[in-house]
Amino acid sequence: MNISFIKKSLQDPNILTLSRIAASPLIVILLLFPMNRFSMFLAALVFSAAAITDYLDGFFARKYGQVSNFGKAMDPLADKFLMSSAFIMLSAKGLIPGWMVCVIVARELGITGMRTILVEKGADISASIWGKLKTVFQIAALIPLLLHYRYFSIDWHTVGTALLWVAVILTVISAINYFLAARKFLEN
Repeated sequence: MNISFIKKSLQDPNILTLSRIAASPLIVILLLFPMNRFSMFLAALVFSAAAITDYLDGFFARKYGQVSNFGKAMDPLADKFLMSSAFIMLSAKGLIPGWMVCVIVARELGITGMRTILVEKGADISASIWGKLKTVFQIAALIPLLLHYRYFSIDWHTVGTALLWVAVILTVISAINYFLAARKFLEN
């Protein structure tokens, strides 16, 4: 296999987005197994690699001028697939409260629906600092929650739970912020 082909593929924003979509069912499959250190660690590793592509696809799209309609539509959906599948599976395993997952997933679906309405009206509201912080804390919570066990004298589940509380608070704040910003476009 040609190394330059691999390098180019890893810099293609759409391939990175598709890899995030492909990682979602893989995480679900890994979390279907009985909980053990290996499957949880592997799920955390797959999630972490996929989460990194969230940053990289945007970086490469801007750097190489490869912003596409496909990327604009699929990038946010890939994020929702990845985050929602991990949160839902952790809740199904009893590792996090279901109500927290409901708040997070409801916000994501609500904002996605709102964005669809705004696009039809010719408006676009870029992600605010609250939305970006929400994403950072959701990722930061999911990685230790997926690790779950105690490694290197650190109780990762406790760390992840603390970060999840911050993520839920930021999720609510970012939803309120987004709906307030969208209100002026929806009133017309």
